[in-house]
Amino acid sequence: MSTPTQIVAPKFEISRRAALAQRETKIAVADLNFFYGRAQALHDINLNIPERMVMAFIGPSGCGKTTFLRTLNRMNDVIPGTRVEGKVSIDNQDVYAPGADVVELRRKVGMVFQKSNPFPKSIFDNVAYGLRINRLTSSKSELADRVEEALTDAALWSEAKDRLKSSALGLSGGQQQRLCIARALAIRPEVILMDEPASALDPIATSKIEELIVDLKKQYTIVIVTHNMQQAARVSDLTAFFLLGKLIEVNATEKVFTAPDEKVTEDYITGRFG
Repeated sequence: MSTPTQIVAPKFEISRRAALAQRETKIAVADLNFFYGRAQALHDINLNIPERMVMAFIGPSGCGKTTFLRTLNRMNDVIPGTRVEGKVSIDNQDVYAPGADVVELRRKVGMVFQKSNPFPKSIFDNVAYGLRINRLTSSKSELADRVEEALTDAALWSEAKDRLKSSALGLSGGQQQRLCIARALAIRPEVILMDEPASALDPIATSKIEELIVDLKKQYTIVIVTHNMQQAARVSDLTAFFLLGKLIEVNATEKVFTAPDEKVTEDYITGRFG
């Protein structure tokens, strides 16, 4: 195989590999197939995602990345006519088992969407929303503390602390996306799913989101869909390449971008298609 055009990854790849070897599996996917009506969108996906690491899903548009991401917290359940075969386990619990608590699953597995979607409420009420509807705090002071904690973890507290009562719609695009991350963090999930969280942002805002992702993995398992391969190289520990609804390759990010096992992975990374 010819050497693909190298996308430079951070210099701490050796420590990444060592950390990977010590991580327990957080999410285990076995023989997963997914259907929109009669059309099969995912084919026999098998994948393990370690705890407190960042896994990036890459691949051309329409290859199944977002569909697969949404199977991890059953977001596809809201689409009529969909069907899942196989198993998705989080902490060894099958999330598709009969009687599985979907509400509890979505508390444990938060999601940040491609387009920021703040509610037409104040900054404070946006972050407090999940805490209130799930009754996760017992006093106003505890609620305020949890909101501050979430905004701090989302690297937004210093910019928002003096305008908590102002409309969230007055924030910049990058700030709105960090607010949505804070809203997800407020209920203290264990896994965060991100569907192209920086695709609509300018380079400065994108950089802040990427720095945030790297920082958040100290506490959370993060799965990110991205079309930006440089971004995947910068923020992820593992990368999975999808094509036509199939998982083609998954490996340490450094290996995927410098010496992939599959020729089709090399072709995609080097821009021969996609």
